[in-house]
Amino acid sequence: MEHTEVVKPETLDDLIQTLHKIFESDSINVEEVQDIMEAYETNPQEWMKYAKFDQYRYTRNLVDEGNGKFNLMILCWGEGHGSSIHDHTDSHCFMKLLQGQLKETLFHWPESKSQGPMVQKSQRILQENTVAYINGEEPDCVRIVSLHLLQTCILVSRSVFQ
Repeated sequence: MEHTEVVKPETLDDLIQTLHKIFESDSINVEEVQDIMEAYETNPQEWMKYAKFDQYRYTRNLVDEGNGKFNLMILCWGEGHGSSIHDHTDSHCFMKLLQGQLKETLFHWPESKSQGPMVQKSQRILQENTVAYINGEEPDCVRIVSLHLLQTCILVSRSVFQ
């Protein structure tokens, strides 16, 4: 699988342009996307215009529609906000923490549609400027800002999924 040379994006616009180049292909390399997102250093002056908070729930704010293959969004989490347990069936989510810390809790996939409780699989704290491939998030901080790249219906390198 072709790998674009990782050039450190100096700005959010540079990051967006690089992501557009990567997603021109029908198949992408997950590690390449993570490398590019990690190379971008958070700069609130660039992304603050997208950071819209709501006192009652987290917000999803579109930054770029990609080239029809991904959406780049900034999610803003206020104190006590969280998302319901969910998955990203037929899609993949990359997240870069732009501000704050985020607690992610993963659960075992239920074997049947029984009414039993969800069983926690793992939990981790993500730090500012880190990138993660995620399938759920549960914030544990006062105000958090995260950059999410959601990609759908594209073949991806299986190396990080195994």
